[in-house]
Amino acid sequence: MTDGTTREPARDPQDLERLLISRQWAGDLDGMVALFEPDAIIDSDEQLTRGRESIRALFSEITAMGRRFASGAQRPAVINGDLALTSTRLPDGTITTEVARRQRDGTWLWVIDRFSVTWP
Repeated sequence: MTDGTTREPARDPQDLERLLISRQWAGDLDGMVALFEPDAIIDSDEQLTRGRESIRALFSEITAMGRRFASGAQRPAVINGDLALTSTRLPDGTITTEVARRQRDGTWLWVIDRFSVTWP
């Protein structure tokens, strides 16, 4: 956070991953959740988590377990109008994919987040 109330917005869909990781490492759970649209969905380990309240509970659980998100190799976002597909290969080899949407103010928020698209 830049001060007690203001957070850096995602001005590019590529910013979302970096902001999510930095906010988790800073313990800013509300800031993590703010990167998602109100009705966003996360697909993690065959579990669908929908809406900011549920996403907050998921991130709270992940953080409480001591799990830290790691930076990976981001692919360039594929942008089509107000939608963007983002993806990252994480250090453990898994790949994440996300769909972001441009907001009216020009910033980006995730709508769909799939933690891993690799299968055993």
